[in-house]
Amino acid sequence: MKNKVVLTLSGGCDSTVLLYKAVEEFDEIFALSFDYNQRHKEELQCAEWHINDLQRRYHKVKIHHKVIDVKYIRDIAPTSSLTNNNIATPDVHTIRGEAQPASYVPFRNLMFLSIAASYAEANKCNTIWYGSAQADSLAGYWDSSIEFLESINSTIALNRENKITIEAPLINMSKKAIIELGVALCVNFSRTITCYSGDQLADANSASSSLRLQGFIQAGYMDPILYKQQDKLSEIYLQNNCKRIKYAEYQY
Repeated sequence: MKNKVVLTLSGGCDSTVLLYKAVEEFDEIFALSFDYNQRHKEELQCAEWHINDLQRRYHKVKIHHKVIDVKYIRDIAPTSSLTNNNIATPDVHTIRGEAQPASYVPFRNLMFLSIAASYAEANKCNTIWYGSAQADSLAGYWDSSIEFLESINSTIALNRENKITIEAPLINMSKKAIIELGVALCVNFSRTITCYSGDQLADANSASSSLRLQGFIQAGYMDPILYKQQDKLSEIYLQNNCKRIKYAEYQY
């Protein structure tokens, strides 16, 4: 096993799967979550739930978790639907052809990964993981692309004493593949937030939820979270022979 990793953990589907993958590969994990007064702030509670779950399940892996206060992002970048409640959450039927969706937060990943690199250097950690996935770049998030990953690694390689590498293990994986990996790792997807609406029930018409649902259905599973369109989704699950995810019983 490798020694240490700093991992950015949003509480969303992809970064949570990445966290469960990390406990299989590292002895010590430094998980970082970010509070930027995001519209879907409940994701931070999900991140904490999974940290606690893994601390009970993996006694030999040392797991740290910090929530970093970066609420200034809401002040300097109110142009995103994630940081401005007056901007509508992107609808999957209306975003086609846009270079960047309304949910894009300017330079968010660059800021987050810069903080993660600082944290990694302070803890003598050579590896950073973040949950960029194939669908993110296709959806218009340039700071989730392979080109961005290569570029930021070129920049931090200028560090003269500490060699740190940022990796995105899911970057070439489809949502279907990520769901399948999460099921294999016993990820409780009911404790993840993907919808950016901030409403009590997720909206299947939001762009992020649509991609998530597509991944579950293609993988042959029902998404365990509830949606506003649950009745219609139940029909779709039935048509596609989707099954419920069965979670293992763990003795802590």
